Amino acid sequence: MTSKQRAYLKGLAMNLDPVMNVGKESLTPGITEAVREVLEARELIKIGVLKNCMDDPKEIAALIADRTHAEVVQVIGKKMVFYKPAKNKEDRKIVLPK
Repeated sequence: MTSKQRAYLKGLAMNLDPVMNVGKESLTPGITEAVREVLEARELIKIGVLKNCMDDPKEIAALIADRTHAEVVQVIGKKMVFYKPAKNKEDRKIVLPK
């Protein structure tokens, strides 16, 4: 992903609300599966990390990206943004600049 594409996705993500939160149990298989499903439906999502989660948000973001094959767009504080294009080109909602 180029810096121009990342900047474009950051701009789109500014208006998004977190679709889910990671709590004190940190990253469970259930959360990973839910993230995978939401990414397939939306392509671009924001996830929050609650204060009672003791893990580092950057580490959580790297694990989620690895397990879901998504791209980490950004991690700011306790908010993480992920992007994964739809499998079918016809189903894609977001067209990245080149």
